[in-house]
Amino acid sequence: MLVKICGIQTIEAGTTAVEAGADFIGFVFAPSSRRLSPFQAAGIAHSLPSSVKKVGVFVNEQVETILTIAETVKLDYIQLHGDEAAEIAEVLPYPIIKAFSIDEAIHEQIDQYPCDYYLIDSPARKYRGGSGKTFDWEKMLTLPIDRKKILLAGGLTAENIQEAIEVVKPAGVDVSSGVETDGVKDNTKIRQFLSLAKA
Repeated sequence: MLVKICGIQTIEAGTTAVEAGADFIGFVFAPSSRRLSPFQAAGIAHSLPSSVKKVGVFVNEQVETILTIAETVKLDYIQLHGDEAAEIAEVLPYPIIKAFSIDEAIHEQIDQYPCDYYLIDSPARKYRGGSGKTFDWEKMLTLPIDRKKILLAGGLTAENIQEAIEVVKPAGVDVSSGVETDGVKDNTKIRQFLSLAKA
């Protein structure tokens, strides 16, 4: 089971996630309480082993800006979390994770979108990028998408991760607020989540 810990803002949190077995580390470069500068992200990324994939999360950003940040931080993946057209994904010379809310996934033909992974999330609230709330995982079962390309997000925690994996059977899972305490990454929760997801 692939695990992405998103919204990393410190070397300590990044190192804890990697040591606990994370496959992807996510840096947010869009309006969010977890947003950080390319310079900050580069400092964290430089401290992590090359075996863990660094993901940059963008929302409706200019291609030139994405490319500049990707080069600065040495990103491995680009996550498009807005209304980006397929043409945007096609011109970016990086593997792509494209995020869709469960509502979009059900009502749009997302299987035609050119990406390496589909990240299916709960509907957004204040910021694009999910609400930190779960949705009805049974809705995932009707999606015409290869399960090997699905990353499940939205309200995942140590308490529900094993049930979520059992129902959806995704390639991987993505967590941010579910491993935080008072809006800050919690090392104990990171380790616990990864242990259960990988089990």
